[in-house]
Amino acid sequence: MTLIRSIFQPKEFTGKHMLLTMVAFFGVIITVNLMMARFAVTTWSGLVVPNTYVASQEFNTQAAQSRAIAALGYDVAFEPDAGGLTIVLTDARGEPAQASSVTASLRRPVGTDDDRDLVFLPDGPGKYRVEGALAEGEWIAHVTAMRGDDLIYKKGRRFHIGGDGSMRP
Repeated sequence: MTLIRSIFQPKEFTGKHMLLTMVAFFGVIITVNLMMARFAVTTWSGLVVPNTYVASQEFNTQAAQSRAIAALGYDVAFEPDAGGLTIVLTDARGEPAQASSVTASLRRPVGTDDDRDLVFLPDGPGKYRVEGALAEGEWIAHVTAMRGDDLIYKKGRRFHIGGDGSMRP
């Protein structure tokens, strides 16, 4: 009976207890802040362009070029599968379009580990293919299609690859 009584007896809250409580509280906060700072420094930098001033000076030229390319009416569709990626290039009438070269710069929205530049090979009328499966997740593809020396398509498209290699909305 005395053992039970001694367990449930209130104990005095001393200065030592308060000190330990405060050290534990702030220790957890400081530890979490240090971990978050380490993750922020060692992961993706967030750098999009190396020099924002130069990029701003080129903006109007690039915007005019984008409008001229959009006026041509070409479009692409992605057809990923477990073995690779196919791009279907169509003209303004929706018919297969021919290009002398089709390239794409594939990037992840965050991080640079999986980034790659791809050169597509012809695979039928208006179809261009590259072998090699894409990892599951979000991708941004900057596709460029040339016909001789003329740029006929240049645009960035975002898409999602499912676990089975298929494209998801």
